[in-house]
Amino acid sequence: MNNNEVVSYLIENNLKVTCAESCTGGLLASAITSVPGSSACFDGSTVSYANAVKHRELKVKSSTLKKYGAVSPETAMEMCLGAYKKFKSDIAVAITGIAGPGGGTEEKPVGLVYLGIKTKNTHIAIKLMLSGTRDEIRSKTVQKALDEIYLTATDIVNNR
Repeated sequence: MNNNEVVSYLIENNLKVTCAESCTGGLLASAITSVPGSSACFDGSTVSYANAVKHRELKVKSSTLKKYGAVSPETAMEMCLGAYKKFKSDIAVAITGIAGPGGGTEEKPVGLVYLGIKTKNTHIAIKLMLSGTRDEIRSKTVQKALDEIYLTATDIVNNR
């Protein structure tokens, strides 16, 4: 799904989405808000690159960051929960990962990304293993997040 289709679907179905982004640095929010009229489905976003911001703005527990690290399913889930509560949206999406070219380890290589998705009835983390340059990894992450927003919105609409 492209950003225009996702935004149109959200607007048609009176759904709101928000983002909590780390490694994509606001690219998902930018993709959504680049669509005219997107204010009908998007109120705000948090770019939480630093752990201190994840903790302060999104209420990610210090213990989670210490035990699992910033790039983990646990952190992704707490990020999207924080965004969900902060913005009171129907869908919150969190992104945390290692876009490279540095920063990867054997345990957490470049290209490891976690998406968190939170709705009234869903709270999951999705693991991605992506390849490419930093820009390609970030772009692929945004595309996957848009796909997940659409699938999640469709699930909400079908279960009303």
